[in-house]
Amino acid sequence: MGKRGPAPKPTALRVLHGDRKDRINTAEPQPDDGDVVPPEWLGEAALKVWHALADDLISKGVLTSWDTEAYANWCDAVARRRDAAEHVAAEGAVVEHPVFNKNGDQTGARMGKNPWLLALDAADAQVQRYGARFGLTPSDRAQLKIGGTAEAGGAERLLS
Repeated sequence: MGKRGPAPKPTALRVLHGDRKDRINTAEPQPDDGDVVPPEWLGEAALKVWHALADDLISKGVLTSWDTEAYANWCDAVARRRDAAEHVAAEGAVVEHPVFNKNGDQTGARMGKNPWLLALDAADAQVQRYGARFGLTPSDRAQLKIGGTAEAGGAERLLS
């Protein structure tokens, strides 16, 4: 079973909010200022999504070299969502499905949900889940704060 309750606040936010010092993890590991490059497995459509936002997220300190896989997963989910949405737009939400008899001969057709809707729903869920980690939805972005006055010591490094 996972941890109960809401997800813990990031350390940088704890410092900005002025949380008690005993509740701030001053030994939290921090990624180096390494290059943030997209992974090789990222497809062409997902790569376009990557380049659309990556520079801005890097400059805000939200995307680091440790986050490339999670951000790449978000980009891939956005690309898959767009592809599924195009198919649904072209084919419609309800499509004809063939009906077969016990001998495998087609005997008619029935109307049913477009299978692309399943792909669209799955990609939507992934876009929301991964996007929240980077503050890419309005409600998640409202919870982030950038800037402010830092406490002395290790807290300055957390905010840089």
